[in-house]
Amino acid sequence: MIELEGVPELVDPVMVAAFEGWNDAGDAASTAVAHLDREWKGEVFAALDAEDYYDFQVNRPTVFIEDGVRKVTWPTTRLSVARVGGEKPRDLVLVRGIEPSMRWRSFCNELLGFAHELGVEMVVVLGALLGDTPHTRPVPISGTTSDADLARRMDLEETKYEGPTGIVGILQEACTHAGVPAVSLWAAVPHYVSQPPNPKATLALLNRLEDLIGVRVPLGELPEDARAWQVGVDQLAAEDTEVAEYVQSLEEARDTAELPEASGEAIAREFERYLRRRDGGGPGGHATADGGEGPAGTPFLRDNPSGRSRPSRPPKPSGDDEESSED
Repeated sequence: MIELEGVPELVDPVMVAAFEGWNDAGDAASTAVAHLDREWKGEVFAALDAEDYYDFQVNRPTVFIEDGVRKVTWPTTRLSVARVGGEKPRDLVLVRGIEPSMRWRSFCNELLGFAHELGVEMVVVLGALLGDTPHTRPVPISGTTSDADLARRMDLEETKYEGPTGIVGILQEACTHAGVPAVSLWAAVPHYVSQPPNPKATLALLNRLEDLIGVRVPLGELPEDARAWQVGVDQLAAEDTEVAEYVQSLEEARDTAELPEASGEAIAREFERYLRRRDGGGPGGHATADGGEGPAGTPFLRDNPSGRSRPSRPPKPSGDDEESSED
């Protein structure tokens, strides 16, 4: 039985989760939850027992010295509560950790136990995948659910994916079986610049989450970091004609595919976000619908799994790429 001492009664709580690892290209999803935790000063109230779910030869503990005392940090998943004020206050239960190495069903059941005890009304799991998308265009965000009614009400896709899955897919399925409304939001990260961080993808996820749960997310320095990231990738791409040509081919394919999508729905969603930020005031500024532009670091241009320094030609889409299909 889960005892939650010291946790106040929550207002319309939503659980937002992200896990480092296979479902977190460019660390975009885990960074989004970390941003929410930091901006809303989340208070940790629980941590899952690392011994139950992690292989320490895969995710090793780290040693550090604090005030002259040697300490160990174990890989785990932590839960915190963030209280969101405003005209329509809503509390968030933030879940951030590493994809577990074992006992996934028990892992999901434990998280759902917390959700039940806290009265969570919906679970939103964030993920990021590698895709054939150019860094110069809006970050594609797909929202999926296993609930047909939820898909209609919230303009989401009903999950059709078949194949290998990660903890994001397993947690969403566990929510479905437990009768808890669940949504997965996926950001597509350019496979040729997959190294973290990717603030443009993080920003796009937060914008979509804001639309989904109806709260204004403080963006802090993310829009500026996203612009700096894109400028950095632009410069690196410009130094290599092969990469520049490849990016151009991705741009042409994307523009052709999405030509009809100057949709009234997309424009209306962006205008609503603008009004929400204007009325709410405060720091953070206005984010564009594409999630801004991209961190101050210098990313490297290369394929992730293959080890090639750059693609010699645009790869053909493969139907068995789990991450590009799980959304």
